[in-house]
Amino acid sequence: MKKFLILLACATTMSMGAFAQDEQNAQGATPSEKYSVATNSFWSNWFIQGGASWNAWYSNEEHGLGLSKSPLKKFRSNPGASIALGKWFTPGIGLRTKVQGIWGKTVTDNNNTGNANRYWTVNEQVMFNLSNLICGYNPNRVWNLIPFAGAGVSRSMTYNRYAMDFSIGLQSSWKVSKKVNLFAEGGWICMENDGDGIQKGDYGHRGWDAHDNQLYAEVGININLGKAKWNKTPDVDALNAMHQSQIDALKSQLNDANAENERLKNELANQKPAESVKEFVNTPVSVFFNLGKSTIASQKDLVNVRAVANYAKQNSCKLDVTGYADKATGTPAFNQKLSERRAQTVAKELVKMGVDSSNINAKGEGGVDELSPISFNRRATVQVAE
Repeated sequence: MKKFLILLACATTMSMGAFAQDEQNAQGATPSEKYSVATNSFWSNWFIQGGASWNAWYSNEEHGLGLSKSPLKKFRSNPGASIALGKWFTPGIGLRTKVQGIWGKTVTDNNNTGNANRYWTVNEQVMFNLSNLICGYNPNRVWNLIPFAGAGVSRSMTYNRYAMDFSIGLQSSWKVSKKVNLFAEGGWICMENDGDGIQKGDYGHRGWDAHDNQLYAEVGININLGKAKWNKTPDVDALNAMHQSQIDALKSQLNDANAENERLKNELANQKPAESVKEFVNTPVSVFFNLGKSTIASQKDLVNVRAVANYAKQNSCKLDVTGYADKATGTPAFNQKLSERRAQTVAKELVKMGVDSSNINAKGEGGVDELSPISFNRRATVQVAE
């Protein structure tokens, strides 16, 4: 018995190690097939099972009698029933308490008369969902293969005897709906030598012949209680990468706008007075916007706009304000409205600077691709009307 329990402990340790490795591998897998999950609350992932079984008994007392080993012989087989309550702590590891029994056999000869043994067993069993452990968690998977192992106690109600036991088996489960699974299960319960209610002493046998053994095949139904699925864990690295890319894009747009302003300032500074006035009158002044926005990206752009506004007021000139969007993003209808909103934004700034609204002609030209880089197309221009 001790050797079996040691073997069970080793199997449990190895399976948990395999699960940990599988969870680590799941981090980078395709989400539809395999991914890491967050641990659910205590009240999630519970289940209840009920089944009907066919049981075959092999008693230690039959050693040397030469009886048929067929599990269908009447002197060693009977139907039975079971009920179990359990919980999955991860998609791959669960625990259940299983009670099974009712009609058993005490196999001391091949006579079916008088060898009835009303009994029950209670086993605490660790369950390993190999489908999730090996292939990764998939909420849409229909079939799962689940080996299990555990230990417990059995009682012969007919002979009023108790015996320690251990159990091992394999369950095959099929998903019917979110709450219901059907399963087929086969198992072995190995008991102390008085598990069938009869103890005739130790014959010096080992292994199978030194214990009372119960083999069973069972079919049943599994009902999930409460929440049965597992939530994905946030991919922190992916979120950080996305945020960083957005920050980099904004920085790039700001650098482009600053470079354009600096270029215009340098051109104005290097021109002769007459040429400067002529160039100033004829050159559109640009105000830049972020992707999809109609609010001015940088207030620095308004420095040159204020100079145009002052010139227009001093010379009673009209101003043309033209809005644009970049053609590479957005539909034509969206870009048209966005360009109009950008033109209106700059027109309002001119009014704040003292330009009469009747001297401002604001319009939108929609999406364009005339400038490079693309971000330069997200602008509105101010120019003295011809």
